Amino acid sequence: MTNLTRYTAGDLSSLMDRITRNSIGMDEYFDRLFNVHETTSNYPPYNLIQVNNVESHLEIALAGFKREEVNVFTEYGKLFVEGKKSSTESDKTFIHKGLAQRSLQRTWTLSDDTEVRDVVFEDGLLRIVLGKVVPEHHARKDYL
Repeated sequence: MTNLTRYTAGDLSSLMDRITRNSIGMDEYFDRLFNVHETTSNYPPYNLIQVNNVESHLEIALAGFKREEVNVFTEYGKLFVEGKKSSTESDKTFIHKGLAQRSLQRTWTLSDDTEVRDVVFEDGLLRIVLGKVVPEHHARKDYL
């Protein structure tokens, strides 16, 4: 018979204490899981599209941004998208200002088996192609 214990949301701290006490080398994993540094704002809007089981597209709406104002990079297992808006429109008088003219920074945590395969910025839409890296010994091989 197994020794299973059912935990509720109120018991989460005791569960985490038990897990961290009985794990070695999992500190970085738990830090990434519980100390999330991702952006909590809704700006800019984005879509995450699952193309197939090994490819996804991240589409980010960047209306009003130019190519040279956008920076996309990965570092320490995170995908960063930054936009630095130059303030050249300060002399204009707006009757209605619906397009955001502020700088942005969004961050997504990537799994260890996900890589950025392509980045395209076209017509105010930033498309990032994400691919799952399948090790050769896990890849499908047809013999007949």
